[in-house]
Amino acid sequence: MSFVAAHGVTKSYTVAGRVLTVLRDLDLSVAQGEMVAVVGASGVGKSTLLHVLGGLDTIDSGQVRVGEHDITSMSDEARVEFRNRHIGFVFQAYHLIDELTVYENIETPLLYQDVKSSERKAMVADMLDRFQIVGKKDLFPSQLSGGQQQLVGIARALIVNPKLILADEPTGNLNSKQGEEIMELFSKLNKEGVTIVQVTHSEKNATYGSRVINLLDGSVQ
Repeated sequence: MSFVAAHGVTKSYTVAGRVLTVLRDLDLSVAQGEMVAVVGASGVGKSTLLHVLGGLDTIDSGQVRVGEHDITSMSDEARVEFRNRHIGFVFQAYHLIDELTVYENIETPLLYQDVKSSERKAMVADMLDRFQIVGKKDLFPSQLSGGQQQLVGIARALIVNPKLILADEPTGNLNSKQGEEIMELFSKLNKEGVTIVQVTHSEKNATYGSRVINLLDGSVQ
């Protein structure tokens, strides 16, 4: 049974008065516990697909389901709450908050969930330890290397124990050794039961996981 499913999804943008259709009647199915790579040329809609699957973008038509939940029919508020509780996002550009320390960045998703202070401290401490960044907890993103920033981003994504991780070019700004470490980490998480959908240009990254999904002209090939 599909854990993540898109049926007949169409998504378009209006750019300079012209309608640009990025996803076109797209169907996609990912089983629970799968790790898949979405590949394709630049501009075919890979990032848009990820944003749609995670409820960051609404769609023109079709349906997107995550688990038992139809996120297409949710209100904006309900979709945000669902996303914060169940989905972990990892971005190429890290998307850390510059004004917050490593500790505060990792803690942020828990603040949306009203987790008690004592629990938050324990959960953040666990993540800092797991990723061996305890010594970096009081530093700001600008004081970290790219690899360290990405580790913080992944720690932040994982702190809510998501069932689904959506990763958009997660190693794009890293050197080959850092990239390999991140992909090994994803592989380990996947073995622990986390479903992972990653968008990548890297042929090597695409070999991690069980399946490669090719996107062309806004549709799965």
